[in-house]
Amino acid sequence: MKKLLSLFVAVVALSGCSSLGMDGGLFGGSECESIEARDFMENAQDRVFFAYDSSAISADSAEILNTQVKWLKKHENVNVVVQGYCDERGTREYNLALGERRANAVKQYLVSQGIAADRISVISYGKERPAVLGNNEAAWAQNRRAVTVVKAAN
Repeated sequence: MKKLLSLFVAVVALSGCSSLGMDGGLFGGSECESIEARDFMENAQDRVFFAYDSSAISADSAEILNTQVKWLKKHENVNVVVQGYCDERGTREYNLALGERRANAVKQYLVSQGIAADRISVISYGKERPAVLGNNEAAWAQNRRAVTVVKAAN
């Protein structure tokens, strides 16, 4: 049994997985990061932030998105998912819709810069997955975001 466990740990280590599992356990349903996902994180900024109750792309956000455009133009075979998020204020339904508008605003920006629309999918998590916990403007500002993630190959 000990040999089998050692072999499993070695396979996981050699496979390039970024973590063993969501909860840190060996059998926690981990997903390995692709080479493209790691390269994206190293060479492009993955998130933009929004003003309260807004899905407008700011000048700062456009600069960040331009790093994504540059990367996506170099990696034409890679697809991405834009995830939209909100802070905790507002109803669940309203925030899901706002998160979708934010994700779509990012998608439309990327498309306007020459990235094919069929390479970009969107999803809204609304207020369900905060990046920062807290009931203050500093926390809320970090949660009003859209994050671009390299889509896992099927």
